[in-house]
Amino acid sequence: MSSESNVLTAFSDQMVQAVEKAGESTVLVNGRRRIPASGIAYASDLILTADHVVERDEDLSVMLADGTSISVTIAGRDPGNDLALLRLEKPGVKPAEKASREARVGEVVLALGRPSQEGIEASFGIISAIGGPVRTFSGGLLERYLRTDVIPFPGFSGGPLIDTEGRVVGLNTSGLAHGASITIPAALAWLDAENLAKYGYVKRGYLGIRSQSVALSSDLRKALGREQEHGLLLVSVETGSPAEAGGLIVGDILVGIEGQAVADHDQLMTYLTGGAVGKPTSVQVLRGGQPLSVTVTIGERK
Repeated sequence: MSSESNVLTAFSDQMVQAVEKAGESTVLVNGRRRIPASGIAYASDLILTADHVVERDEDLSVMLADGTSISVTIAGRDPGNDLALLRLEKPGVKPAEKASREARVGEVVLALGRPSQEGIEASFGIISAIGGPVRTFSGGLLERYLRTDVIPFPGFSGGPLIDTEGRVVGLNTSGLAHGASITIPAALAWLDAENLAKYGYVKRGYLGIRSQSVALSSDLRKALGREQEHGLLLVSVETGSPAEAGGLIVGDILVGIEGQAVADHDQLMTYLTGGAVGKPTSVQVLRGGQPLSVTVTIGERK
C-alpha cells in the first residue's frame, strides 16, 4: 500500500509541476462581453487564442500569470480554424513550450484555463480520439483534431491542452463544432500563428480547377501502382490559372500531390492550406489511363 501511495503521490506531484509550468504561459483574454477566455503565449509579445472569444477589435487586454494586465491588439485572425493572434504592447510573457511529438490516443493530458483573476484552472483526462480532416462550423477545413474526455470549463476556449511535462499538445476551443469542445493540434496551431504573425491572415492555396470524386478501376489502380480507390476528375480548368500553367487539363484524374495520395476534395484542400502557396509542387495525375507528374506553382486564394 505504501509503494502504491508513493506512485500516486509522485504522479500527482508531476501533474502539479506540469500545470505550474504551462500556467506561466497561460493568460486571461479579455475580449468579449461575458466570461473572459484563455490564451497561450506563442512568443514573448504574442498570444494565441480562439478567434470566437475575441468579439471586438479594440479595448483588448490580457492578464498574465502574475496578475499584470497588458493591452493587446489583433495581429491576425483565421476564423476558418477559429484562431486569433494578439500582440502585446510590450513583451512580457514566457512563451509556452510546444510538444515535440504528435499526440497519441490514450495519452494523459490536462486542459488549462485562466478565465478569472483567481488563477489557473485545470481539468484531467486522456486523448480519446484523433481525426480529420473535418469541415468546421465556421466554414474552414481543419486538417487534424484531437478529442479528449477532459471537462471544458467555461472560459477554457483558447487555452492549452498539455502533456505530463507541461508541454502544449494543442489549443482547446468550442468554436468549431457547434459548441462541442475539440482541440487543434499544436503543430497546426503554431503553423497558423506563424502565418498570422507574418501576414495577418493564413495563406491558402489555389489551383483553379473544378473536380469531382471518381472511383478508380482495378486497371487504373494497377497503372498507379498503389491501392488507391478514388481520385479527383478535373471537369474544368480555369484560363490563366496555376493548374493551366502547370499543364493540367480537363479529363485528368488528380491522384496525388508531392507523392501523397489525394482521394477527395478535403484531402486536396488540406494540402493547399499553409506553406504550399508559391511553391513549385509535383502533382500526380492519371491521363489516358497512364500516370503522369506535372509541376504546378500553387497560387494564393483571394
